[in-house]
Amino acid sequence: MSLSVLLRHAHSNEEQAMAGSSHGHTPAAWTGVTIAFIGFCVAGAFMVMDQPVGFWAGMVVVLLGGVVGGIMRMMGMGQPKDLHQPHQMTGDREPARAEG
Repeated sequence: MSLSVLLRHAHSNEEQAMAGSSHGHTPAAWTGVTIAFIGFCVAGAFMVMDQPVGFWAGMVVVLLGGVVGGIMRMMGMGQPKDLHQPHQMTGDREPARAEG
């Protein structure tokens, strides 16, 4: 069995489902996370240097990442809401019970 076959079978069903869902593969997601990561690094560096103003400035940048990502999503650069429907329960299963 080749290495590529082994690696292909090593992924779980959950990983394959997430990989096929384009989870976060949008310009809005990448931009928001990148800005937040930079803010996290800035806040961490200033925390180590014992500079509270720099720490809080980094935390503002973290929040800014979320705001920028949200605005970009509203501008159409994010994943559309209707792409993934919420999980639906069919009601054909019996409730779980403990047996003793």
